[in-house]
Amino acid sequence: MLSDGRWYYRPHAAQRRTDQHRPRPKTGKIGQNPELRDFVQDHLTRRWSPEQICHALRRRFPDPPEMHVVHETIYQALYVQGRGELKRELTRALRTGRAMRRPHRQAASRRQRFPHPMVMISDRPAEVADRAVPGHWEGDLIIGSNNRSAIATLVERSTRYLMLVHLPRGHSAAAVRTALVETVQTLPPHLMRSLTWDQGTEIAYHHHFTVTSDIPVYFCDPASPWQRCSNENSNGLLRQ
Repeated sequence: MLSDGRWYYRPHAAQRRTDQHRPRPKTGKIGQNPELRDFVQDHLTRRWSPEQICHALRRRFPDPPEMHVVHETIYQALYVQGRGELKRELTRALRTGRAMRRPHRQAASRRQRFPHPMVMISDRPAEVADRAVPGHWEGDLIIGSNNRSAIATLVERSTRYLMLVHLPRGHSAAAVRTALVETVQTLPPHLMRSLTWDQGTEIAYHHHFTVTSDIPVYFCDPASPWQRCSNENSNGLLRQ
């Protein structure tokens, strides 16, 4: 306050008061329970994924709720600064191996990548998302060392059934199209409803695949692997 009774704003003092009253990060569920923390850390060192650990906890400790967490709780304990619930170096044991978590980015303005327009995942039927109806697949490639070999993986979203697609003629767009057509033609018609893929060049002939197999292809947004979460998890297990 000035001598004439007027008030004035002191920004540094205001910031200091704000910092003093800011709530400190609270210790999460994992940090409060040593048995739970040791179980999670032990299985992370074995290169188990957070999802696998959550299921293992429920099998090992079916009754006490204090031993149950969701996988996001484990990720938060690893990546959120200031909590100190799990050793930060355990992030290297995750399949991604990232020391920092990448935010989910919004899809940037899209450019035409393939000869025929892509149908984006936002236009995919609602029944695909709820996993109630079988026959909707997610696909991707697993590339070998030095880019010399690859296999395609197909995961059915409802049952998590996995099919490995042999690519003896390489993993060009033409080779992938041919191998996918041959594979899906072994399925009964009611299990041939849709295929979701990322925007990799190996699926450039998606239109020809759809014409031949009568299976529509839907494309994930750029840099959005979580939109094919079943396939990403299966590929991680295969690599492991």
